[in-house]
Amino acid sequence: MLKTVSSILVPKNAAPLNCSRLASAWWGNIEMGPPDAILGVTEAFKRDTNSKKINLGVGAYRDDVGKPYVLPSVRKAEAMVAEQNLDKEYLGITGLPAFTKASAELAFDSNSQMLKDSRNVTVQGISGTGSLTIGSYFLGKFGGVKEIYLPTPSWGNHTPIFKNGGLHVNSYRYYDPSTCGFDANGAFEDLNAIPAGSIVVFHACAHNPTGVDPKPEQWKEMSEICSKRGLLPYFDMAYQGFASGDIDKDADALRHFVAEGHNVLLSQSFSKNMGLYGERVGAFTVVCADAEEAKRVESQLKIIIRPMYSNPPCNGARIASTILNDAGLRAEWLGEVKGMADRIISMRTQLKDTLAKEGSVRNWSHITDQIGMFCFTGLKPEQVAQLTKDHSVYLTKDGRISVAGLSSGNVDHLAYAMHQVTK
Repeated sequence: MLKTVSSILVPKNAAPLNCSRLASAWWGNIEMGPPDAILGVTEAFKRDTNSKKINLGVGAYRDDVGKPYVLPSVRKAEAMVAEQNLDKEYLGITGLPAFTKASAELAFDSNSQMLKDSRNVTVQGISGTGSLTIGSYFLGKFGGVKEIYLPTPSWGNHTPIFKNGGLHVNSYRYYDPSTCGFDANGAFEDLNAIPAGSIVVFHACAHNPTGVDPKPEQWKEMSEICSKRGLLPYFDMAYQGFASGDIDKDADALRHFVAEGHNVLLSQSFSKNMGLYGERVGAFTVVCADAEEAKRVESQLKIIIRPMYSNPPCNGARIASTILNDAGLRAEWLGEVKGMADRIISMRTQLKDTLAKEGSVRNWSHITDQIGMFCFTGLKPEQVAQLTKDHSVYLTKDGRISVAGLSSGNVDHLAYAMHQVTK
């Protein structure tokens, strides 16, 4: 006679199992997690009824009337993809080949000798976050020293991504609050003290969250330190073209390191420079010693990706690939990304000038010295709180603003508010 599981495990005289109570006990010890800081800013903004309210927390581009912007080149690429009536079959584990090739050429330059020698492995990732995650798992599995160093501060997602990959997260000095600029001496000193074999993360351009980028000669110094100390540079490039408006200028630091012999790692995102936020388009690259090593690395990246998400989505990669590989669309896109960068640069200038017109005597030159989507204003937490309470201006507590959220219609209000809380 067959016995049920309950008759085997439960004594005859025991009280009947309370399945409902047992089921509810599985997750009873889970604590409430902290809310996302940026999403919290957005929620507070939505509840505000002030007609002059401004949301400067979200890192997404807006046009001069505050609306999301879909690039015309993206619309055209979408139509071209649709006309091909392509199927929805799985991509390979490493993604769309036409996209990964074009991504590498965008980052390293199509004339790169490294690319010609087939020393790179470039795989498609789920935008920047997913590409960094691939990198973190790769380093956690194959990196000799599990120590990784981030600039202080760095993008908030960097720390959990690299910790989840099994790395020990450390930091090096980067931002100087006293100048709202780059702490070159602090960075050089800390990099010189990092143990050999460690990984160092660099923001290729438009540092997030500060908007502070090293000068070319400072990048050269850091390249020399990494060579001397035997450090592995890992570039995170989320804003190529979006920072200065020039895709080559924004890739200068990365390309210099490669030219100097560094076998870098690179994560790319196309969220900002193509406005493909929801399409989640990105790439991860390992630069290897030779083509044979690249094949071995690729085989291991496939093993990492397969159980993670099996293969990446096709639609966004097809859009990006169409833009990068069609000469006419590429030229149009380059003009559009420059237009977005120029608008942000213009808003920086307008904010600085309007603060002066308001009567502020503070030095706001860091607003225009910094670059890219974000600006570290130098405002203290109590001033940020006052900005929000008295003027309905929403930003993160560290004083970071998304310059993309500024427009000709709200910059005067922001300048007035900033002057009020800093005079």
